[in-house]
Amino acid sequence: MQTKDFQNRSLLGIFLSYFKPHLRLFLMDMACAFTVAAIDLAFPLVTRSALYQLLPDKRYETFFVIMAIMVLCYVLRSALQFVIAYWGHTFGIRVEADIRRDLFSHLQSLSFSYYDSNRTGQLMSRLTTDLFEITELAHHGPEDLFTSVLTVIGAIIIMFTVQWKLALVVCLMFPVCMSVIILRRRKMSKVSKMVKQRTAGINADIESSLSGFRTSKAFANEPAEYEKFLHSNERFKTSKREFHKEMGIFHATMEFFTSILNVVVIALGGWLIMKDQMDYRDIITFSLYIGTFVNPIRKMAALSEMLANGFAGLHRFAEIMRTEPTVQDSPDAVELTDVRGALKLDHVNFSYKEELPVLRDVSLDIPAGETVAVVGPSGGGKTTLCQLIPRFYEATGGTISVDGKNIRSVTQRSLRSNIGIVQQDVFLFADTVLENIRYGRPGASFEDVVEAAKRAEIYDDIMQMPDGFDTYVGERGTLLSGGQKQRISIARIFLKNPPILILDEATSALDSITEAKIQKAFDELAKGRTTLIIAHRLSTIHAANRVIVVADGVIREQGTREELLAREGVFAQLYRTQNLVEGKF
Repeated sequence: MQTKDFQNRSLLGIFLSYFKPHLRLFLMDMACAFTVAAIDLAFPLVTRSALYQLLPDKRYETFFVIMAIMVLCYVLRSALQFVIAYWGHTFGIRVEADIRRDLFSHLQSLSFSYYDSNRTGQLMSRLTTDLFEITELAHHGPEDLFTSVLTVIGAIIIMFTVQWKLALVVCLMFPVCMSVIILRRRKMSKVSKMVKQRTAGINADIESSLSGFRTSKAFANEPAEYEKFLHSNERFKTSKREFHKEMGIFHATMEFFTSILNVVVIALGGWLIMKDQMDYRDIITFSLYIGTFVNPIRKMAALSEMLANGFAGLHRFAEIMRTEPTVQDSPDAVELTDVRGALKLDHVNFSYKEELPVLRDVSLDIPAGETVAVVGPSGGGKTTLCQLIPRFYEATGGTISVDGKNIRSVTQRSLRSNIGIVQQDVFLFADTVLENIRYGRPGASFEDVVEAAKRAEIYDDIMQMPDGFDTYVGERGTLLSGGQKQRISIARIFLKNPPILILDEATSALDSITEAKIQKAFDELAKGRTTLIIAHRLSTIHAANRVIVVADGVIREQGTREELLAREGVFAQLYRTQNLVEGKF
């Protein structure tokens, strides 16, 4: 389903749509549940027949034959319960897997702005804990509802054939019991949703603390982190306590109604026996059916809790699936092919929030193959400018084009496949060196990976690692040095070999010697390609054909390095300041 489908459908419609691919398995589960319910309804009838006819008429052989048949029925019931437990849960897991697949796929389609405002731990909670509740609902929900309704209706019909007055009393009590279930379920659903939100918050806090444990240790702030955790954990305990309170009231009420049914049947049945309107065999049969009747009520009690949890999780799932990506391909978007690399920004504006403009009326024309350095003070808009080119964010005004094609008219995938980005904040996956480099071009041969590693000046380091290219880099590359991580990310770009390069402080984590080697490799890679170099260290821009100075969201200056130094403007001031600072060391 598309985002619009999720927006237009109800939660129940969304939920049931995931049943369709596994309909045969679902129907098999329902058929088994139906047979189990039928066997449960048959036993009291067989008992009544035996008490009324077989035993009084001394038809003992027939009695034991029927008992043997009932044994076989219960053997069949046990086998069907296995099918329900095993294949029913398999059905639920398949539904969960489909939901998780769609959720992950949709999360991938969401723009950078979504992740700017949502914590990773909360999203993890929605991909794991919430979906488990939906799995339980997918398996047990329809099955329990179906068997409960079937058993209740069947039991009531049979009870009316036995003694209509007693059956009528039971029927009058049943709606009262169900009304309590519905009322308490609504309260439980509200509290369950709150618990899930707080659980997601705890997951986010834990994820944040674990990710930053090196920083907390460096500042000896473990007690502070522990206090933060205790605070979150206490909020979780409070919300759980409220949920369990509601659940306790719910179950206590249910137990009262289910227990009082037996008292009512015996009391009223005894009175009818005294009036010669009922036989003791009928009251035994009635008591057996009350047991059959009570079990569905207990299931409905459990089902209401399951519904509360499951629909709370379903609501949070649908909430994400109904979220539109802020950056989307136009309906008539085409593939961007045969890219030369000419870039043009025409009166571009951008702001993360309307009242806080980041870029204002930026116009820039970069011919194919030119190397342009983008410099300026921190917070001036350099990185934002380069993030607009691959459409990580959407410009709020103006147009950006590649080879004369508006980037809004081409697919995001084809646009980004032609742009190589080395970011300041290097991210490596918890995998081997080989797979982290190969991420630049999945399916690349080992020889191509080796060549990329050599060009990035990381090959010798890899050969000194315990397992060479098969060395595990750790979570986010923690087992490697900062320079090694940076050079592996650079090797990815060498492997990708794109026509447009964006280097966002690409050598910031390298020592001077390695930086010089990498710079030579970059110079070679930049030949014939359009390259944007975002730089704070002005020593890294010597190969640039042109320098763009971005400050306060506008282009203040542009020209060659020598021209800008001669102007005695912003660039000259930055240049002198850096030389002065470096001279102190």
